[in-house]
Parts: sequence; C-alpha cells; structure tokens
Amino acid sequence: MRVVLADPPAYTPPYDHALAGALARRGADVRLLTSRFRYGAVPQPAGYAIDDSLYRVSAGIGTERARLAVKALEHPFALARIGLAACDVAHLQWLGSPDVDAWLMRLRAPAVFTAHDLLPRRTASHTRTWRRLFGRFERIVVHSERGRRTLAAFGVPDEKLRVIPHPVFRSAPVRTDDGETVLSLGVIREYKGLPDAVEAVLGVPGARLLVAGDPRIDLEPLRVAAGSRAEWRLGYLGQSDLELALGAATIAAFPYRAELDQSGALLQALGAGVPAVVYDVGGLGEIVGAFGAGRVVPAGDVEGLRGAIRVLLSDADELAEARAGAARARDALTWDNAAAAHIALYEEVA
Repeated sequence: MRVVLADPPAYTPPYDHALAGALARRGADVRLLTSRFRYGAVPQPAGYAIDDSLYRVSAGIGTERARLAVKALEHPFALARIGLAACDVAHLQWLGSPDVDAWLMRLRAPAVFTAHDLLPRRTASHTRTWRRLFGRFERIVVHSERGRRTLAAFGVPDEKLRVIPHPVFRSAPVRTDDGETVLSLGVIREYKGLPDAVEAVLGVPGARLLVAGDPRIDLEPLRVAAGSRAEWRLGYLGQSDLELALGAATIAAFPYRAELDQSGALLQALGAGVPAVVYDVGGLGEIVGAFGAGRVVPAGDVEGLRGAIRVLLSDADELAEARAGAARARDALTWDNAAAAHIALYEEVA
C-alpha cells in the first residue's frame, strides 16, 4: 500500500511524522509530502520517506506578509505536486486555500481528507466551497462522533465519514507542580477562550494560572487582570519548554469555542498524564468524558469552569481519579491504533 500524506506543518505538533511512522510500522509504503517546519526540529523519518519541498521559497521568508504573498503564488504548484503523486491513496491533512482548492485541486489517486477543524473558522460560511471540496474525497476522517454529526448535518454522506480518535502525544515530564497550577497551553487565539480561564482561576482561592504559548491576541488586559496570579511563558515552545510547562501543571484548562474537532494542546496534556477541564465543544468533552480524564462543563459556562477547577484542586481523591483517567486515555489513544484504523480505511478506497 503506497500512501502519500500531504500536509505543510504550521504550529501543530508533528502529527504527520507520528502517523507516517505508525503507518510504516503497519507495513505501508509512506511518503510524507510537506514543507520545511519553520518553528523547530522535527523527528527523523523512521521507515518512511519525507519530501519537504512544498512551498520551498516562502518557507525561507521571515516577514509574515511577504511569506504569505509568496506562498499564495506557490500554492497552485503545491496542489499540482499533490495531485500528481504516484500512490495508491493520497491522504490530505490540510487544505491551504479552500476557495482556490475547490477549483484547482485535481487528485489522480483515491483520496482521503482529515477534517481536523471540521469547517475552518475563516471559511466556514463558504458552504458551496466546502461541499465541492468534500465531494472530491472518497472518505472524510473526523476525530469524534460529534464531528461526524456536524459534517453529516452539513451534507457529507454518512458512508463517507469515519471516526478515528486523535492519538495523544506521549511525554514523561518531570513533575514539579505545586498542586495549585492551572495550565493554559498552545497558540493563543481568540477561540481558545483565555479570558474565561483567567476569570475562572481568579475565582478559585490559591489557584494560579500558567499560560504557555505563542500569542496571536493582545494579552495586556489579561495580564493586568491576572496580576501576580498568572505566569506567562510566551513564544513558540520547543519540546523541552513544553515538557517544563506540562510538568508544572496540576491540571489544564481548555475553555474553547466551538470551532474545531479536537485540540492538539489537550492531547499533549493527556499524553503527559495531566487531567483537563474543558468546555463541551467539538470532540473535547467526548474524549475527557469517555476516559474520566477531568471535568466537562457546558460551553461558555465560566462559573462551571471555576467550580470544576476548584474541585480538582481541592479534592485529592477527585484529582487522583482524573489523573487515572488521563492515564487511561494515554494508554488507549495510541498512534498504532490510529494507524490500524487508517490502513483499514485506505483498503476501502484503494
């Protein structure tokens, strides 16, 4: 089975390398077609081939505006490379410019698409575009049953949809938490709900907030509001910095808005054994609830978020059970299990 995985990496953890390696362990002949990762080291390929020549010119440009302009010029050539790839199955993890892709993308091999964000927030209203795009693929992978229902309601035929839970990112950080630290992890964007995390933590006596990630919003009002109750580790987190933050966390909080199916930051936390409090959006509540890996509260319920944080930080038995749930998720949501599900999916369409 010859598989091409196509995905220029951005800020996400190295999902593609982990999946490519797991597929190779299952006997697939895998080529990862990607671009140079701009924010840190990536794993050395183990059993699979890597071609990081997509967007070669723009990947070397430091200025954001200039980089995006050049990337737009390179995009049709990237689509052509993916479309002409010699393989039994092409598996796309991303659609870089949906309005362009809907018209220019031509795929020679049977194709699978993983809808990590279901309908990306910037183009979710472009319904004709997304219906056209989803029609190009033999199968659409989502990470939760809620994700399946969302795309089915959008009009994707149910027989095209497959649920493959997103694996955790395993790590073993040295535990340094003080029993009172709530971690907010990942690139800081509007939909991540950091103001709700700040408000909730400030309402729990003794709790402190650790914010670790690269900001894409103005943080000054939040820093003023949080005062000495928050620590800010801002910028791109390499693996060592990531593990330091995870090791310092008693629990993690993800008060997201409903704009994605799953969270890489949540899966980093669970993979490190850190339980989580999440809003019930996308597949976040599904995974935490299924394994008992923390608490799930209604979306936008800051009081509920505050109460869940208070319970986990003040009740040793509740915290121990949540940590056991995170361990269960860590044991079940493996890359080898995900690879087996993907191989079965590829065999359906090849």
